[in-house]
Amino acid sequence: MHVPSRSCLLLLAVGLCASASATATNVYQWKDAKGVTHSSDNPPAGQNYDKRRIDTHGNYVEAAQPEAPAVDPQCATARQNLQLLGSGAAVMRDTDDDGKPDTALSNEDRANQKSLAEAAAKAYCPPGG
Repeated sequence: MHVPSRSCLLLLAVGLCASASATATNVYQWKDAKGVTHSSDNPPAGQNYDKRRIDTHGNYVEAAQPEAPAVDPQCATARQNLQLLGSGAAVMRDTDDDGKPDTALSNEDRANQKSLAEAAAKAYCPPGG
């Protein structure tokens, strides 16, 4: 009868270990512009940060690699457009709706498109990014 009791205790111990890792949570750490380290259970917007998983006792569960903040796709498009429009290269557009670019943007059209791209970057990109 002692053998089943020990195996029950072993199963209970394994279950507790498994539940301890299941209750681990993410902690995000980053430094602000003044060099002050911050920690939170939510990642900061527009910042580089380190992510760590800790259990309910404050012990690290696994080593985590720093994650780059996700780039808003509209921000990425606005930046690409600004780069293209600022490059001086000819930018073509489709004026006859055949799916093929056939006319270069005029200087006025380029300036208008650049203004739109700057507004999109301001709206969708994080400050200082």
